[in-house]
Amino acid sequence: MNGACELNPVPMATRVPDRILTAMLLAATLALAGCGKQNEGVARVGAIGPTPRLVETVTGPLSPGDALLRENMAQGLVRFDERGQVVPGLAERWNVSDDGLSYIFRLQTGEWPDGRKIRADEVARILSRQLRENSGNPLRDTLGAVSEVVAMTDRVIEIRLLAPRPNLLQLLAQPEFGLVRASVGTGPFGVPSPDEAAAIPAEEDNKGALLLTHRVRIPDAEDPIEKVRIIGGKAAPLAAAFADGKLDLVVGGTLDDLPIALAQKMPRGALRFDPVAGLFGLVPTKRNDAVQEVDVRHLLSRAIDRSALINGLQVSGLAPRATLLQAGLEGIGPPLQPAWLGQPAAERRASLVAEANRIFGHTDRPTLRIAIPDGPGGKYLLARLGYDWAPLGIKVERAPSAASADLVWIDEVAPSTSPAWFVRRFRCGEAAICLDKAEPLLAQARATVDGVQRGILFMQAAQMMDQAQLFIPIAAPIRWSLVSGRAPGFEENPFALHTLVGLANERYSDSR
Repeated sequence: MNGACELNPVPMATRVPDRILTAMLLAATLALAGCGKQNEGVARVGAIGPTPRLVETVTGPLSPGDALLRENMAQGLVRFDERGQVVPGLAERWNVSDDGLSYIFRLQTGEWPDGRKIRADEVARILSRQLRENSGNPLRDTLGAVSEVVAMTDRVIEIRLLAPRPNLLQLLAQPEFGLVRASVGTGPFGVPSPDEAAAIPAEEDNKGALLLTHRVRIPDAEDPIEKVRIIGGKAAPLAAAFADGKLDLVVGGTLDDLPIALAQKMPRGALRFDPVAGLFGLVPTKRNDAVQEVDVRHLLSRAIDRSALINGLQVSGLAPRATLLQAGLEGIGPPLQPAWLGQPAAERRASLVAEANRIFGHTDRPTLRIAIPDGPGGKYLLARLGYDWAPLGIKVERAPSAASADLVWIDEVAPSTSPAWFVRRFRCGEAAICLDKAEPLLAQARATVDGVQRGILFMQAAQMMDQAQLFIPIAAPIRWSLVSGRAPGFEENPFALHTLVGLANERYSDSR
């Protein structure tokens, strides 16, 4: 064979059952994917940020590496596949009541890594703990309609709702609701035993990497094992390692480190962007009297040349936006953008200068302190804002922290397709500057059982917030990855959360 990989073909006259043929094709794909590779079939992944760790209780935003580990080591009742579609996780199936107020999940038969049987009552307790009022889970509010999580039998859980939530499964699939007990999760990936780890060759370039394995269950066939090494680190060394072929995948890229990826010489098509929704812009605080004036906030928003800013980022398909909500959200139509957004910035500059003169008169113009990332992307944003606001007489400088800032840069991906997350981000008690008259609409939207009415209420609240300019939007968030041909299972998705299942192989069904 001279070291080549060969597969024995199935005679055309042989009738092979579909399930066995699927298993054979999958096993063949896995085998071929590892042939001739220098990394001995181990997918090498870098996550931008601190060294990844599996935290037991989520008390704040997850780093890209922590989210990657929870997504792959601590699945929830459901999880996302490579396309961002909800697939079975710990629950093998589920049913939704006709009124949408009850979700019943049947758990797969399984064990925790220590051999203890996974029971519905324990899973219910873990979920309930994340939903308590004193929980620090940043997504707790998104499940505010959950009234109770109940274990009905050893393998059946019911989640009861106060009002229907069509996006409940998307929220449950978020890594923040992954199931962890005693610092271990339920998979699909896990830490190999010492004997298993010893059988996998070490890599000099990835010392300190976390080695994970996943046994692919195939009926009537030998179960192949997927292997992944994960490291954390800064964007520049990870991008350089990828360009040198020492990493197969880099995840967790944002606008702040995008210039690093753009400057690195990469294979064609390696830089990939997730089509996410979310918040990407400026939030005013109460530190500066000028910014507390709605006319000033509108002036600042209209003066930003969003098209020029976006063109400098070189992200294909990224569209400027001047509304809190964006197109494609559940239960609403595309938000109507203001007419001035389509006007070239140079053409509206004279009227903006006149407006600034009217607002400020002969008083000194403010210098605005902005809490913004300090990487190359943040420096680009700060320079761009300074350029656009200079004709108004307004200067900008970086604030050392959000607590000392007049404006805070926000860059967050929406956890579901619901507009609820967007508007509730600016409710009173959450945002420094809020709108009292929008609060009843948010309360009605949370309580209504009518999906159409709920969408209308969200649109009305969002329009009020836009009129008050509680947020200065720029576009959708930017999330990028570096993907080599050695990671053919990778796909972009609307949540920028990536399963490692099937990563190093031609994509097969991730719905087991």
